[in-house]
Amino acid sequence: MPLSGAIMKKQTAKSSAKAPLRLLGKASALPTEPSRQILDSFPNSHPGRDYTIFLETEDFSSVCPVTGQPDYAEISIEYVPAARCIETKSLKYYLASFRNTPAFNEQIVNRILEDLIATCSPKRMTVRGAFASRGGLSLTVEATHEARGRKR
Repeated sequence: MPLSGAIMKKQTAKSSAKAPLRLLGKASALPTEPSRQILDSFPNSHPGRDYTIFLETEDFSSVCPVTGQPDYAEISIEYVPAARCIETKSLKYYLASFRNTPAFNEQIVNRILEDLIATCSPKRMTVRGAFASRGGLSLTVEATHEARGRKR
């Protein structure tokens, strides 16, 4: 077995022994409401190196709490992991859980950031929501986190 395969096998065994990934490789129904318990993480294979992970979706929707109309957005997440990384299938399920959730756009972006920080404690993270235009007005919300004591 090549060295990289041996390392992956060791890391997989190590991560599954600590906290199994609940959604990866399994079919399940989409959750009906957002909860940070939906999110999974796994050990960062390069914790001593700063590198940036970019995650994007153009398929985000929620509900306006005033009008009940759907809101659509492009959500982008950029982060430098510390000890753990976000598992992407759980993130997809988490983001889909907002579809029937009434909330203001600012609340959504800040909640996503807070839930991701609670899940993986990144060194740095930015969540950006570019919401579709309504009545000729577009809204983009960006929320940022930087771990204490860390400077760029």
